[in-house]
Amino acid sequence: MHHSPCGDTLAGSAKMSEMSSVESSQEHLSDPSPSPNSSSSFELIDMDVSSLYEPVSSHWFYCKVIDSKEIWIPFNSDDSQQLEEAHGSGKDCNERVVPTDGGRYDVHLGERMRYAVYWDEPPSEVRRCTWFYKGDKDNKYVPYSESFSQVLEETYMLAVTLDEWKKKLESPNREIIVLHNPKLMVHYQPVAGSDEWGSTSTEQGRPRSVKRGVENIPVDIHCGEPLQIDHLVFVVHGIGPACDLRFRSIVQCVNDFRSVSLNLLQTHFKKAQENQQIGRVEFLPVNWHSPLHSTGVDVDLQRITLPSINRLRHFTNDTILDVFFYNSPTYCQTIVDTVASEMNRIYTLFLQRNPEFKGGVSIAGHSLGSLILFDILTNQKDSFGDIDSEKGSLRTVEDQGDVPTLEEDLKKLQLSEFFTVFEKEKVDKEALALCTEKDLQEMGIPLGPRKKILNHFRTRKNSMGVNRPDTSASEVNSSKENGDYLDVGIGQVSVKYPRLNYKPEIFFAFGSPIGMFLTVRGLRRIDPNYKFPTCKGFFNIYHPFDPVAYRIEPMVAPEVEFEPMLIPHHKGRKRMHLELREGFTRMSMDLKNNLLGSLRMAWKSFTRAPYPALQASETTEETEAEPESGSEKSSVNTEETPVEVKEELPINVGMLNGGQRIDYVLQEKPIESFNEYLFALQSHLCYWESEDTVLLVLKEIYQTQGIFLDQPLQ
Repeated sequence: MHHSPCGDTLAGSAKMSEMSSVESSQEHLSDPSPSPNSSSSFELIDMDVSSLYEPVSSHWFYCKVIDSKEIWIPFNSDDSQQLEEAHGSGKDCNERVVPTDGGRYDVHLGERMRYAVYWDEPPSEVRRCTWFYKGDKDNKYVPYSESFSQVLEETYMLAVTLDEWKKKLESPNREIIVLHNPKLMVHYQPVAGSDEWGSTSTEQGRPRSVKRGVENIPVDIHCGEPLQIDHLVFVVHGIGPACDLRFRSIVQCVNDFRSVSLNLLQTHFKKAQENQQIGRVEFLPVNWHSPLHSTGVDVDLQRITLPSINRLRHFTNDTILDVFFYNSPTYCQTIVDTVASEMNRIYTLFLQRNPEFKGGVSIAGHSLGSLILFDILTNQKDSFGDIDSEKGSLRTVEDQGDVPTLEEDLKKLQLSEFFTVFEKEKVDKEALALCTEKDLQEMGIPLGPRKKILNHFRTRKNSMGVNRPDTSASEVNSSKENGDYLDVGIGQVSVKYPRLNYKPEIFFAFGSPIGMFLTVRGLRRIDPNYKFPTCKGFFNIYHPFDPVAYRIEPMVAPEVEFEPMLIPHHKGRKRMHLELREGFTRMSMDLKNNLLGSLRMAWKSFTRAPYPALQASETTEETEAEPESGSEKSSVNTEETPVEVKEELPINVGMLNGGQRIDYVLQEKPIESFNEYLFALQSHLCYWESEDTVLLVLKEIYQTQGIFLDQPLQ
């Protein structure tokens, strides 16, 4: 069994009983009267095993149904110990609810069921396991029921104490279990088609191995997660219910992301862990696909879907149509409401369950999920009071409240008398921008004023550059006087964007089409001064072959061509094939420019670090990487071509990420570089298990708390 160091200990010991050498031999030999010589080799081995009875050590498991097959998974050692303590705590133990898996699940001891806390998931059966038999097709062991395990244990205890083996038992499912000796216990399945007279089961078929105690079966039992949570990250999925090539849900993919993060904390933040400076980062999934598709739209779509190529059309309805839904005002409202309300609900519940939590919150979105978060973030209001007072260029400077501005607008239109109507209906500028002519009519506004009001807001909306390809974000700002948050000048669907109950520290976008959507909406440029109203950081992370990902930085600085930041490999340095490729590229460029006067210069050209990797190492650990980056810079000044020196100039990538770089590209694996098209789809779904992605997320989160990696990555 692959036990971690923190496995369970045996519960206790009982009396020793003596046994003769003949009895000892009977444990291993089927012949009831073996010769003394044949038994002698077993005597010394079995004396210790069988003459000492110790109660079996239990471990708690839960059952997951995967592909209609039941799989029993062990709780980690900490959770199992907690469940065991609660189980043995007395008569009220059945009322107990024990939080497990870092607080993401609750186990109701009386029901023996495990329930997800933050998301919808079918409950899992829980079992206190002591005896196991080998399953059907694989080598996994299956636990017996608690009641039958007790019967087995009592039989085993008698056999050990009295030294009487070859015990035969029949389980409630008519299975036969034979305890030949402590080392040989077997299980026979009931034979199909036995007679109708209820004859007893017989030992037929292939015997299966029976094991007592979790320590005797091959199973991985992990240590528990650190109790302290330093930071909370909400993860929003992209199109469709499946998030990777194995068609797993967002919950399963985020589980992977979390597991990778726990491993990386142990390997890359060891010092901080040893000094008890850090605990862990909690990642929680946010599901919006299910609520959207439970609106009845699927039934309507099915009605109009053609019967041919059925599977492909069903796949399209379930996935790609999410993009079209997001561009429809009706369903876009459902999507943004679901995402924001889910994040607010989970955040409130998380604080209730973790009252001592003092950390920050960040958000991450994959694919379309990142666009949803981008739109929500651009429409937040900074009214929390303690954020920087500088206003971004996509926001109005008039942040003093909506009512005076609305009053002024009505005054300009000579319609001041209707202000009281709007005030009574609690209609501010945001609500008025959403009103249709029918709404105004129901409020009692006459036809003439109705047309004036609608025309005023329509022309105002057009002046914001919704449909003007030449409009930049800064031009949008200069024409924007009405304090309206609905449009923010980037052609978003006119919906009421909900408020988040917290200010995210950082927004991580994985494989994101934000750049493409902004361009298609008519925004050519993002003003360098623009930043999210309530979020300070923004990282656009993508795989180089991801067909859905687009860059953001060229929209901020369109006049300069520069590479994205190369994300360092989690084991340090670049992947070998990338270093070789770049080395040869630099050599060939220097040869063209006749710069290689000697073999030494040729070697320096081959081995020096290119600009993006250099900057990556500087930003990874500013303090520790300074000497190296300094020496690199000095060599750059003397030996680099004019083209590369040009790259050394500081690039203004705007304030979206507080003045730091925004676009970060992963390094492709050697096999992926052979065929970019073959790995395109896989590249869009690679982020959940990418150590490099997770390490960048952890590095940036902990950097906000003044905690750095043990070693800077180069």
